[in-house]
Amino acid sequence: MKAMQMKDYGPASDLSLAEANKPSITEDQILVKVGAAGVNPVDTYIRSGTNNYSATFPHTPGSDGAGTIVELGANVTGLEIGQRVYFSRNLTGSSAEFTACAATHTYPLAEALSFEEGACLGIPYTTAHRALFGRANGKAGDKVLVHGATGAVGIATVQLALAAGMDVVASSGTTEGAELLRQQGVKTVIMHNEADHLAPFQSLEAGFDIVIEMLANHNLDQDLKALAFGGCVAVVGNRGTVEINPRDLMARDASVVGVALANTKPAELSLIAKALRPLFEKGVLKPVIRHSYALTELAQAHEDVLKSGALGNLVIRIS
Repeated sequence: MKAMQMKDYGPASDLSLAEANKPSITEDQILVKVGAAGVNPVDTYIRSGTNNYSATFPHTPGSDGAGTIVELGANVTGLEIGQRVYFSRNLTGSSAEFTACAATHTYPLAEALSFEEGACLGIPYTTAHRALFGRANGKAGDKVLVHGATGAVGIATVQLALAAGMDVVASSGTTEGAELLRQQGVKTVIMHNEADHLAPFQSLEAGFDIVIEMLANHNLDQDLKALAFGGCVAVVGNRGTVEINPRDLMARDASVVGVALANTKPAELSLIAKALRPLFEKGVLKPVIRHSYALTELAQAHEDVLKSGALGNLVIRIS
């Protein structure tokens, strides 16, 4: 089969198309013919061996994807050959024609979604759901800031928060991103590249019940000042360190929680998938695809996913 691979840690330019063996599976695994692969920042960390991530070589990038089951292990139940599925944290890399998946991380794909849309679900929508509901305990009526809302997780968070009846404020760094957020239904869009953009919200009366933070090293100190009493910052993304004043937390009885999808147990992942599926079927949730690449363009996708000004998801067309 064709697969994009690396022989050692390195830059995206080291990725090359290779002829690889089709993965074999155990009795607890699934073989999927990949229709499309997702591209997420974590894929670049694994590829380069940064942020405490590691890989074995040759390495085929890609955690997320969607496709068709072509083989089932003897112990796998609840799924069948020929079924359309999406997956996350697969075992052999999704930037390939076939990938081996764990049954615990493979879910039915809503009929309303294409494979390319299905490749956008595993990390972005699961992370968004867990951040909003599993970690920040969001509920209808909460005032929520999605800080850095135009990327894959940000758009998913906006859609989920609006669907749950929350009062959503979202931030963008570009006019194109601001327009995308308005198209999603956000009434209040702020520009996070403007100085003091959180100042109007930095009081107990005007503050947020929840902040979903995509770049904590830039924003956390100001986020804390923009919380309502009992508010919570859920940290989804971070690329460095930041200095905060803990009195900003103390004055509000506030909290900061981390969100790492790798910490989520299979039972919780399954419940999130069940909660999301009817929302996809009804069109309440709809992935935004910014760009679709050919398999051989994976290196460019890895470069693009780390650029500022994201506008939705990046996906790789496989078949």
